[in-house]
Amino acid sequence: MTYLQDALVNRVGEFIQLRRDIHQHPELAFEEHRTADLVATKLADWGYAVHRGLGGTGVVGTLQRGNGKRRLGIRADMDALPIKEATGLDWSSSKPGVMHACGHDGHTAMLLAAAKAIAQSHDADMAFNGTLNLIFQPAEEGGGGALRMMEDGLFEQHPCDAVFAMHNMPGTPVGHFVFRDGAAMASSDYATIHVKGQGGHGAMPHRATDALLAAASMVMALQTIVSRNVDPLQTAVVTVGALHAGHANNVIPDLATLEISVRALDPQVRLLLEQRIKALVTAQADSYGVTVEIVWQKGYCVLVNTVKETNFARQVAVDLVGADHVTLHGEPLTASEDFAYMLEKIPGCYLLIGNGDGDSAGACMVHNPAYDFNDDNIAIGASYWQALVKAYLVD
Repeated sequence: MTYLQDALVNRVGEFIQLRRDIHQHPELAFEEHRTADLVATKLADWGYAVHRGLGGTGVVGTLQRGNGKRRLGIRADMDALPIKEATGLDWSSSKPGVMHACGHDGHTAMLLAAAKAIAQSHDADMAFNGTLNLIFQPAEEGGGGALRMMEDGLFEQHPCDAVFAMHNMPGTPVGHFVFRDGAAMASSDYATIHVKGQGGHGAMPHRATDALLAAASMVMALQTIVSRNVDPLQTAVVTVGALHAGHANNVIPDLATLEISVRALDPQVRLLLEQRIKALVTAQADSYGVTVEIVWQKGYCVLVNTVKETNFARQVAVDLVGADHVTLHGEPLTASEDFAYMLEKIPGCYLLIGNGDGDSAGACMVHNPAYDFNDDNIAIGASYWQALVKAYLVD
């Protein structure tokens, strides 16, 4: 691939090792102390002004050149997942039950590689005029680290005119970029349903009020919401991931609990799903003579890429790797991402970079014990970030 013949390629060896070091020492949400120390030290060594503590363990590195007014933000996530690694690699996790199963180690390494190249470049072709904010975020995996950083004053203290982020995509060829403007990733909400009945002997069901039977009926009824209440041209997911009730085959339980995941690509559909789930569960409970408690937990909002910034990011990729290696308008994803909160406040784009296809190791899906980030992407991703900085903060 000729586009890999960038000068940066000769300098990514240290960042492959850095990525593998982070992989060996994974840290869960808001526990990214070692990773934050590493990031902050590197940025300071390269001349960035470093701000620590936003969102607990977040780090922002700022580089300002000239008197340009444009301000650019680029974000990478740092946290790992509570998964036991099964890769067998030399750089496997040293922490039982914790691993980088989503590639955040690679995202951090790509942005650090770009950060060093940008700071140390004496090439006039890489000169820029403005402010670059590199945002290393904790707790993307369900912890809402982006929101925590914003609540701590991220964009008040480090104003940005646009923000960008990149995530690896297994099943897509290495270095292939995928873009989508508009709604690109789904919202994610969670419901816990506590069904309360009256327990009894399995041989005398008429003297009990069966919470398990009511819960089972709710599971089936919930499946009608997407097919009968949501516009067929819209995207929605209602998944009952757990049903807990009872301990013995001859005892009718008095309590059953459902755990539900809810996703949508439109804010109005998101609201509809919440309304229908609550109404349906309540009606089902009434019909079975049980009571119900609904605990609704709002998760991440819909991730919406702005058109102008996505068009800009697309063109950077086309110029860097060629149109054959860019999907201009990919399919939306029903996974969720808390970069969506940043995009609610600042225009920008969340883009994808292929992690490998076919039988390659990088093709293993994320959140899988056998997953590993493809180190070939460090040079490609860092080159992309360099090109984006140059194009956005052009003198």
